[in-house]
Amino acid sequence: MSIIRVNEAVKVFRQYRRFPGVIGSLRSLITREYTEHTAVNGISFEIREGESVGYLGTNGAGKSTMIKMMTGILVPTSGVLQVMGNTPHTSRKKNAQEIGVVFGQRSQLWWDLPVEDSFDLHKHIYKIENKRFHDNLNYCVEILGIQEFIHKPVRQLSLGQRMRVEIAMALLHEPRILFLDEPTIGLDLFAKDQIRNFLKKVNSERKVTIILTTHDLKDIEEICPRMIIVNKGDLVYDGKVSDLRTQIGNERKITIDFRHDIGNIDFPGTILVKDQGLRKTFVLERGKESAFEWVSKIAEKYPVEDVSLEDSDIESVIRTLYENLETTSINE
Repeated sequence: MSIIRVNEAVKVFRQYRRFPGVIGSLRSLITREYTEHTAVNGISFEIREGESVGYLGTNGAGKSTMIKMMTGILVPTSGVLQVMGNTPHTSRKKNAQEIGVVFGQRSQLWWDLPVEDSFDLHKHIYKIENKRFHDNLNYCVEILGIQEFIHKPVRQLSLGQRMRVEIAMALLHEPRILFLDEPTIGLDLFAKDQIRNFLKKVNSERKVTIILTTHDLKDIEEICPRMIIVNKGDLVYDGKVSDLRTQIGNERKITIDFRHDIGNIDFPGTILVKDQGLRKTFVLERGKESAFEWVSKIAEKYPVEDVSLEDSDIESVIRTLYENLETTSINE
């Protein structure tokens, strides 16, 4: 069942042109010239309940605009956009009861108050009954490990602690959909892992639908099996992360441990990218030769101890996708 349905959604921003100088100011009063910018250009997709989806794109690609339309903050210029069967901008209050939102660079917390006071305020705003509130709070506190600083003022928390609290608060009213915008921005590796593990747990155990926008593609690999990628307002990919890697990831890394250092090695079709003596890492272009055949040839000549194979990481795959789009745009 689709919990979000977007059909040919368009969002055009109109900006009136201002002319410089005094005469220009007078001209601006009587002349209504304007420019238009299409942030979302006829995008369509559906998201089923319980899915975890990464919504990706470069800066200015229209990611935030789409999120704001799905949460009811912005009104589409045209097209159909429904969340849980409702039109978000006409059912904002009803919509808000069923969604949670976390923005990495904006806080919902009261800066000078203890964390628990912000939680309590959230309880009253959403009219959460006591048992439900405490059950959800205990669940988040235990898994996110926020008990030790729940009594501290928000201003005394580190960035990683604050983000864990932000996510906990967004889930206190049991939303069916959780929108996350850069939830791990600026965090250290340990804090990122805590948040990623929690989001995976919430998605699998509570079937919360997750819509994630991020520039940290490790978040996508860890949390979202599906990606929607936009570029300059257009939808350019909607599918599994694994399928995109198969379609575009044209390089594989092969790491070989030798019994003794064989020195410099030059094999056709490969590039030596790291030499650590006994351990050497090569890049093998996909399609030239199977990894098994290539390793077999190496093993015939040199004493191989161990071999590991790694496909292209998602960052290089996305980079290749955008490079292909740029090349196509130039050729056109």
